[in-house]
Amino acid sequence: MLQEILLYLQQYKGRIIGIVLGLIIGWMILHYGWLATIFWVICITLGYMVGKRIDDNDGWQDILERIFPGGK
Repeated sequence: MLQEILLYLQQYKGRIIGIVLGLIIGWMILHYGWLATIFWVICITLGYMVGKRIDDNDGWQDILERIFPGGK
């Protein structure tokens, strides 16, 4: 039974993630409004992008150099 559930979750993970994100964003729009929700989505996206670059072994110095070129 557990293996069947895990297989189902693995097979449809994109749809499940989409549904969860849709529910969260919809709730945030109703509860906080459009501007606050857009702000949160932008912050989360930027955080993801920075975290992905760090995971890809770019490191903080490379990221800061791209944001502020020639800062030394």
